[in-house]
Amino acid sequence: MDLDLRKVRYFVAVAELLHFGRAAERLHITQPVLSRQIRALEKDLDTTLFERDSHGVTLTSAGRQLFDDARQLLASADATRRRVHRAARGPRRFVVGFRAGVVTHTLRAFKAAHPGVDVQARRVEWDDQERLILDGTVDLAYLRRPIDERGLRLLPLFSEARVAMLPADHRLAGKQELAVSDLDGEAWLRYSDPGPDDVPIRTIEEKFEHVAAGTGITLVPTSIAEQYSRPDIAYVPVSDAEPDQVFLAWEEGRRSPLITAFAKIAQDQG
Repeated sequence: MDLDLRKVRYFVAVAELLHFGRAAERLHITQPVLSRQIRALEKDLDTTLFERDSHGVTLTSAGRQLFDDARQLLASADATRRRVHRAARGPRRFVVGFRAGVVTHTLRAFKAAHPGVDVQARRVEWDDQERLILDGTVDLAYLRRPIDERGLRLLPLFSEARVAMLPADHRLAGKQELAVSDLDGEAWLRYSDPGPDDVPIRTIEEKFEHVAAGTGITLVPTSIAEQYSRPDIAYVPVSDAEPDQVFLAWEEGRRSPLITAFAKIAQDQG
């Protein structure tokens, strides 16, 4: 039995909203049509996906499993569609995602080895790095942790020491080296898990502004310190900080000779 992706999309809408009426509105179909499609999907899978009662709609254990798998399945289908359309519009294109601080000679070597391929680079951030791989926007990407590994294949490339990013007038800014314990009691900036009234920090540039303003401090890889210099920011090595690891990542189920070739060059160059 092949899954009908249209039915799966309908299922995801209901699973996200847990309300057939609102899901039907989102999908621009009537509620009876949506209900019939969900029942048909349940028949296809020979299982019940939703419990429906006077209190509302909830996912069954089978429904929760399908919900976990469905988003990756739909993202993979969308990625295939995007790559096919991209190929139909012109020369073969290969898009590499990169994080701030990751500057590599692999792109140049890969271009030289594949002169018929249009090789492009696109910046990715912590909150979209996995999605841009899974939806086909980039073919592969250099990632830093934290990483949601679901649906991805990860190739470890190298590790970097980390340094403290401090305001230039911070009490520790003139030190030659620090330990993590020296930073006890400091306010820490984080990309993820902001408070309810906070604006998430997405980019390294936003971190600079927060650190320079004295909002907090953070640890960054040495490559950031080497590539980004500002008079109102100081960097101090932290000897016992956990290293930052860089990975190359691509969609787990994808088989591409270009990805294989790029990964080999990246590994060879370390």
